[in-house]
Order: sequence, then structure tokens, then C-alpha cells
Amino acid sequence: MTGIAISDFVADHAANVYGVGRDRLRTIPRGVDLEIFDPSRVGAQRIINLARQWRLPDGMPVVMLPGRLTRWKGGLDFIAAVAKLGRRDICCVLAGSEQRRGFRRELETAIRDNELAGVFRIVEECRDMPAAYMLADVVVSASSDPEGFGRIIVEAQAMGRPVVATDHGGARETIVPGVTGWLVPPREPAALAAAIGEALSITVEERQQLAKRSIAHIAARYTRQAMCAGTIRVYEELLSHDSQEISTMVLAGALATA
Repeated sequence: MTGIAISDFVADHAANVYGVGRDRLRTIPRGVDLEIFDPSRVGAQRIINLARQWRLPDGMPVVMLPGRLTRWKGGLDFIAAVAKLGRRDICCVLAGSEQRRGFRRELETAIRDNELAGVFRIVEECRDMPAAYMLADVVVSASSDPEGFGRIIVEAQAMGRPVVATDHGGARETIVPGVTGWLVPPREPAALAAAIGEALSITVEERQQLAKRSIAHIAARYTRQAMCAGTIRVYEELLSHDSQEISTMVLAGALATA
């Protein structure tokens, strides 16, 4: 039996929890369509339209946490981090649909209790993520539990955005700390606040250099073409054996949490 995993984290999980031999697992990361997630292809009008839809103030840095509105995605930690950051000259966006009834109300309560009503926006699921990334000065993934891959983090890097993510799961494999983004311990708002503050403080030139590194990093490792080529290689490997004796177990869909 040969398995495909979307990250080494998922492969290790399959080996340790389900007893799948590590030598029978092939890691093929999820790929980004660089024809869609390409900053040069996102026109100004798309960005303007989304900024108006979300009622974003002009001239303020935007810190965005995209993802389903569910507890483990870290929205409450994000709010706590912004409270610790102590800045009111930024706009923070939680972009995603509600997955557990009542949790949006819990987020709104946390925002109100921290006196951040003028800082935060909670918006519905976005249908133009490339434009959303272009609006963001920093993209955050604050998941309290490890994600199998972390599509948001990779897409944001493909768009040249600074990323801050919790240091576990797939994020540990897709971010190069200090080069393409920041990794922080999960469930630690103070550490998250410090990283967001650092990401917001970089100069225009530093931001441009980070964008170049991030785009190159994703183009070299996490493209849709690389994903398809890797999958084809696994099937070629299987076809080189007796097809009646080998079955393929695709772990990506079953084990991925994001």
C-alpha cells in the first residue's frame, strides 16, 4: 500500500497513529495556481471593490486572519493579540463563514470587551482571495491545533504578503522563519502580538524584499504543476509493480484539517 500525504506532518501522523510504514508514504504538498495567485494579475479595481465592500478605512494597515469562524482557527487568540499590541491605527479583518453557531457572537463579545470595536471587521467568506491578500499588510494564521497543510499561508506568500503563523503542523514546513514570515507558539497571544508588530514595522524596502523571497519560495516548491507532477510519479511507481497486488491510499483528503 502506498499513500500520498499533503505534508510531512500528515505523513508522520499516518505513520504514528495508523501504523502506515513511513517508507510507503509519499509527501506531495498542495499546490497553488500561480495564474490566480499572482499579484501582477490583480487589478486595482478588484482591490478597491473589496475594500469598499468590507468598509475598510483608507490609509490604515490591514491585518487579516482568513479562515472559517471556528474556535480552533484562533480568532480569539488573534483578538487577544491585537489587544496586547495596543495599536488603534490598524484595521483587523476576520474573513470567513461561521462554522459553529454562536461563535461569531463570541468573537464579537471578545472584540467589545477588549474595546476593539473600531479596529475589527468580521466579514463573510470572501470570493476573491487574491484581492483580499493584496489588501492585507500582514496575513495571520493563528490555529490552536496543527493544520495538515495550511493553504492560506501558502497563498499569501504567493501573493508576496508577510505571514505570521503558529509553529506547528504544515505551517512549520511552508514558512521560512525570518525569510518569508514569522512562526510563533500556538495559544500565546503575547508572542503573536510581537510578531504582528514586527511584521507591521518593516520598511517598504524590507517588505519588497520579503515579497520577492516569498513568491520565489512558493514558485519553487508549492505550485499546482509540482503537485500534479508528483502525483503522476506516484502512479508511475505503482504501475511499475503488479497492479493486482498494490492499492493506493490517498491520505490528503482524509487526514487534512485545512
